[in-house]
Amino acid sequence: MGEKKRKEAAKKSVFIFERANYKFMLIGIAFIALGFILMAGGGSDDPNVFNPEIYSWRRIRLAPALILIGFGFEVYAILLNPKKDK
Repeated sequence: MGEKKRKEAAKKSVFIFERANYKFMLIGIAFIALGFILMAGGGSDDPNVFNPEIYSWRRIRLAPALILIGFGFEVYAILLNPKKDK
């Protein structure tokens, strides 16, 4: 009988996190992806010509800030405990 219970317990898929945790994880991934997309580009087609676009406000300030916010969401999603009664 013990083996049957163990097999039934193995069949059930147990998620580590709750639905709220996964929502915050997806929000964090979206922020991180958006940050990397905004950081991309700005290069020059000709390697002998300097393009000052690589020092734009979007690439230097906005994109890294979005990435850090995304990592903050990820940490919050991991530490969030929705089962705790208030």
